[in-house]
Amino acid sequence: MKALRIAVVEDEAVTARNLAHLLQLVDGSITIAATLASVSEAVEWFNCSTDGYDLIMMDIRLADGLSFDIFKAVDITSPVIFVTAYNDYAIQAFKNNGIDYILKPFDEKEIGNALKKFRSLTGQPPAEAADNGRISQVLQQIDQLTRSYKKSFLVHFRDKLIPVETAKIAWFYTASELVYAHTTDGHQYVMEFTMEQLEQLLDPQLFFRANRQFIVNRGCITEVEFYFNGRLLVKVKPEPTERILISKVRTPEFKAWMNR
Repeated sequence: MKALRIAVVEDEAVTARNLAHLLQLVDGSITIAATLASVSEAVEWFNCSTDGYDLIMMDIRLADGLSFDIFKAVDITSPVIFVTAYNDYAIQAFKNNGIDYILKPFDEKEIGNALKKFRSLTGQPPAEAADNGRISQVLQQIDQLTRSYKKSFLVHFRDKLIPVETAKIAWFYTASELVYAHTTDGHQYVMEFTMEQLEQLLDPQLFFRANRQFIVNRGCITEVEFYFNGRLLVKVKPEPTERILISKVRTPEFKAWMNR
């Protein structure tokens, strides 16, 4: 297997060192061809080093602009793995030689998977099969990273229809085959969606399906208590009449969600 030469474009020195460390953990034969901290520095280096690297790992927002500006100044044909804290640039990234899009904070597993994808696209598999796999992966990532979630709901209130901002909904609750939205200011509205439909419409970074009855807003959680049999009791404001319990099985998933 050919030793990889990777050019890193990252303006945060600590992140660049961490990335280099994880790359070495994944594959000790990897060489960091260059660490470039700005658009201008990258343009100069890539102009002079047309064949000194095999792969680029690139942040998007740099101190002097977006890394996409590099492609406007230099003809880069090598694959790029974008490593960024922002999920707004997925489509643009894949239009600029992108083969993967990793969100910070990243870990060894994510870096390893990205390198496996690079190997599969440039290694032994037939070109057609590799390209089909790439297209499938790209489409899946674009769907996940650019999906538009509901910003507001139009709900019935007396004889009117009023918009309710999603961010102001503390929790959703289902009972007697109806679904209710309870807002931070204490109002309650009947929804025209099932809980399963809401799970698809709500941003999963902001809302969590606690159990069959509740979907909770992260911003309205005040504390979490240990409960019987390994379960968690979630306290939210405003407080519902029924307890919001996380099962023992779903506790690790909930903790990971809260720790993001």
